[in-house]
Amino acid sequence: MKTSDLINSIKGVQTLKSIKSKLDIDTKKAVYFISRLRKKGYVKTKHDSDNKRIYYISSENVLGGTSYVDIINKYSPIKLSSAEIYKIYGREVSIEETIVYAVKTRKLRYIMASLALFKRISNWDELFRLAKQNNLLREVGALYDLSIKVIRKIRRMDKKFRYHALPGADEPYKYIMPNLRSGDYKDIEKIWKIYIPFNSADLVDYSR
Repeated sequence: MKTSDLINSIKGVQTLKSIKSKLDIDTKKAVYFISRLRKKGYVKTKHDSDNKRIYYISSENVLGGTSYVDIINKYSPIKLSSAEIYKIYGREVSIEETIVYAVKTRKLRYIMASLALFKRISNWDELFRLAKQNNLLREVGALYDLSIKVIRKIRRMDKKFRYHALPGADEPYKYIMPNLRSGDYKDIEKIWKIYIPFNSADLVDYSR
């Protein structure tokens, strides 16, 4: 099979099992194909919470650069599969801009996966600036409070961020995801006047 055909057949996020299924091949052949693509730079390998290998297969891997999805997948136990080809070159992609990006997508799984990034915030001023610029201060604040409940050793929120991000008494509630609200995190919803789109069962990957 040509390399280009092989990549098109199994591009995205894969496991050994999924590659075997997609190509209808045995384990030995699947391992060979993975090795062949890795040597050419098409494969990035990570391990999930169960230490199972996850393969990120794309022709874009050869070009280098980093995407926001790369950053999320690096730190989160919830892995994203994306056809996104946009890469950022020539600079380091920050945790703070990746959090804002994830919330802006309004994609449930992206936002869920990005909760892991709150553990790695180092520049609250940048996070405030980007969240304010995108009108997402309350969303980011509420998701931070949610991360405290599901992830260990989250750094304390900057006092200035919290003071300026909290809603006024007359501000209406907002949805992160249209018509989705939590049955488990009413306390956070009340503080931030933001409806959380997850229940505790949705975030079980963070407790493993």
